[in-house]
Amino acid sequence: MNQLSTGDTDWFLQKFDELGSNIERVIRGKRRQIDLALICMVSEGHLLLQDVPGVGKTTLAKAIALSLGLKSSRIQFTPDLLPSDITGVSIYEQTKNEFKFVPGPVFANVVIADEINRGSPKTQSALLEVMEERQVSVDGKPRALQPPFMVVATQNPVDMDGTYALPEAQLDRFLMRLSMDYPDYESEIALLSRPPQRAGAALRISMVATRADMERMTAHTDRVQVARVLVEYVASIITATRRHHDVSLGASPRAGLAILRAVRTQAAAEGRSFAVPQDVKNTVLPVLTHRLLLTSEAELGQRSAEGVLTEIMDSVEVPKALLADH
Repeated sequence: MNQLSTGDTDWFLQKFDELGSNIERVIRGKRRQIDLALICMVSEGHLLLQDVPGVGKTTLAKAIALSLGLKSSRIQFTPDLLPSDITGVSIYEQTKNEFKFVPGPVFANVVIADEINRGSPKTQSALLEVMEERQVSVDGKPRALQPPFMVVATQNPVDMDGTYALPEAQLDRFLMRLSMDYPDYESEIALLSRPPQRAGAALRISMVATRADMERMTAHTDRVQVARVLVEYVASIITATRRHHDVSLGASPRAGLAILRAVRTQAAAEGRSFAVPQDVKNTVLPVLTHRLLLTSEAELGQRSAEGVLTEIMDSVEVPKALLADH
């Protein structure tokens, strides 16, 4: 693995900051969520946004696509949505005496899956191959998706009527789960003070990076150094989730790999060519909260995955070698 130069590190930091600042023009007071969403995309992951309606979940996904000049599509999940409505379908052309494949909305760079938990399990599962293998198989023929590719799924955790909870196997495909939360008072005043915008008006945000820039950023993170002792620290956290008395299903090996992917990008976003323990602490919650299944006793006691993970992070000691180095 080649060492990153100062020029490479500075370029990544500048480009990452430009993207974050550009998106912040339309989503005020949510810089940490914006940065995590960008970390997710640069890490070639998928994002699950779980929050109440009207807090900017769909706007965030659209703003990421527009900032990079990428193609985006939106799928409104409903109980009657079919897998072919997502992946596409082959239609017979009588004049040519052949079948023609009509691509579905999943053939985009940023796919917004709105209210994904309102789709049937069969339709939800249609995204599994897409998210994991970046391809769609229709009529036995695989069709690759053009990179970069990211699914941004949203769900409302409050109104659960007529919904189908995502299975653990599909939740594990999301690199991160975030909550947008309500804006602070000053940010809400700034939002309400904007000029009126007509319904259906296009999002006004400029393009500040290209597809090639995103590919370069992803390649950059592959070269960020992660010391073996830091890998051991991550492994200790993963193991602790499986042993905690409030957890019935702990984090999988895929979750550990996801943390390391996010850690590398987090380090690059801080302008470093190497990862430190704080990078792990900054990414564990968004990467692991949706991957833990709590015991029924813990749920009755109103425990949360965030609370359990915070306990685990407090109990797992940072290796002394890392403390000495950083």
